[in-house]
Amino acid sequence: MQTGYKVIDVMTNKPVVAEKTDSLKDAANIMMHSNVNSLLVKEGEKAIGIVTDEDLVRKVIAKGLDPKKTKIKDIMETDLITITPDKDIYEAMQVMRNHNIRQLPVVEKGKLVGFLTAKDILKIQPELFDLYIEKYELKEEQRKLSEHHEDDDIFSDFFRKIGIKK
Repeated sequence: MQTGYKVIDVMTNKPVVAEKTDSLKDAANIMMHSNVNSLLVKEGEKAIGIVTDEDLVRKVIAKGLDPKKTKIKDIMETDLITITPDKDIYEAMQVMRNHNIRQLPVVEKGKLVGFLTAKDILKIQPELFDLYIEKYELKEEQRKLSEHHEDDDIFSDFFRKIGIKK
């Protein structure tokens, strides 16, 4: 399936970034003031990691680490799943679903050129979003009635993974 939208059409061209030596307290403040839930970590023109609000909760708060003393490099995810700007948004949704992630660094020839989030995807056509939500809700009702759930539908999985529930 093709949506007609390319990653480059929807991505953020200037993602919010941080240094790997920044404290997690600083990272949390950057996220809060920038109204984002993740930060890319760059070295030169290359993305070398990502840290999310979920990382802060699971890897720092839950473990009792001090956010003032703990550095981004100590918890950032370095095994980045990326996408190129020429890919269709549908492919980006598949990647997000398959890897249970909500954001993708956009890389071209090894260079970070943007950032794509699930929210970016949902902004492109609100009327499609409404249709997908309706479809998801209907499938959820069917699932509850049948108590059998073998749903391979990418949109249902996508919405479930980004936290949209009935």
